[in-house]
Amino acid sequence: MAEASGSDDGRGFELPLLMFAGFRVILDELHAELRREGHPDVRPAYGFALQAVGIGGATATEIGQRLGVSKQAAGKTVDRLEALGYVERGDDPNDGRRKVVRLSGRGIDVLVRSAAIFDRLHGEWARKLGADRLAEVEGALREAVPGDFFRLDAVSWFSG
Repeated sequence: MAEASGSDDGRGFELPLLMFAGFRVILDELHAELRREGHPDVRPAYGFALQAVGIGGATATEIGQRLGVSKQAAGKTVDRLEALGYVERGDDPNDGRRKVVRLSGRGIDVLVRSAAIFDRLHGEWARKLGADRLAEVEGALREAVPGDFFRLDAVSWFSG
């Protein structure tokens, strides 16, 4: 019965699947381009982690809190990002007992490239769908999604 599904045609389940598929298409294209531009080892989870590090740097505890994962899980991700050259660990100038993770030049480069690629992909979607139609979809999603929609803890949400 259509009423029970919350949709006129009984296919309410398609909305989250289509939204997730769009998310995957964009991220897959982003990472393919990053591979071509010299960042072959970057994974989607690393992008969230680099955002959690931020411009000012962060401790492993802060990164874990921002990502919604344990300090240990954040530490493993930081270890991998450090091995790949995306972050550096250093002493906290305000507290020598603490280590702060900071973006390296390579980490900043991948974020700058990612932003440019996202802009290009947005332009491609605007050409495919029409700029007005895409703006309408984005506007409708902004109305439907709570104001605090941007959360870095998507990694922990997907992994359980």
